[in-house]
Amino acid sequence: MHTIARPDKTVPTFLIRELPPADRPAERLRRHGPGILTSAELLAVLLGTADGLALAQGLVLRCGGLTGLAQAAPAELHAAGLAPGKALQLKAALALGQRLIEELAETGGRSAIASPAQIADLLLPEMALLEQEHLRVIALDTRYHVLAMEDVYRGNVSCAVVRPAEVLRLAVRVNAPAIAIAHNHPGGDPTPSAEDVQVTRTIHDAGHLLGIDLIDHLILARAGWISLKTRGLGF
Repeated sequence: MHTIARPDKTVPTFLIRELPPADRPAERLRRHGPGILTSAELLAVLLGTADGLALAQGLVLRCGGLTGLAQAAPAELHAAGLAPGKALQLKAALALGQRLIEELAETGGRSAIASPAQIADLLLPEMALLEQEHLRVIALDTRYHVLAMEDVYRGNVSCAVVRPAEVLRLAVRVNAPAIAIAHNHPGGDPTPSAEDVQVTRTIHDAGHLLGIDLIDHLILARAGWISLKTRGLGF
């Protein structure tokens, strides 16, 4: 059993509420993403308590980093200051992280698309909030693992503007046999227009000529998302 070390280091004692709002871990995560946060700050967001940052810094120090935290039993984490429920919550989060590493190793770091909902999960949090229309292409391998993604249009997604060659260029470049496409409706309503259906049909037919399968076209908005393939529109 891993034993939590207790090095002679001073553990910070300030509370999250004592920090300026812009410097609090949750706000920094919201504004800048997880990349700029320390492990202790990410842990503090997960713990979600008033003394979360001081507690998180203390745990990271005592355990010798994330590896030590992952190896510690829930009872050890409880003894180090975590409430029993928070200790289990932390163990669950670390286990999910480990499973993600294993999944990425199995797929070569590429996520797989198995349903329209997975495309929505991948894109909706970002694209639903965009103020202009964007058309995004996802290039896929034969097992629908994501090979690459890029935006090919910004500002207008219509029959008059969208050229199939530009939409299919990414697939040709990375030798992808399939693509999915998605675009957003800034107005908030994901209901497809007649032009959306026509764009889908045009890209689907052009891809067929090149041996590139269009597996779906999603429309994303603040009110939700719609799969044109599921509705039989343009396919």
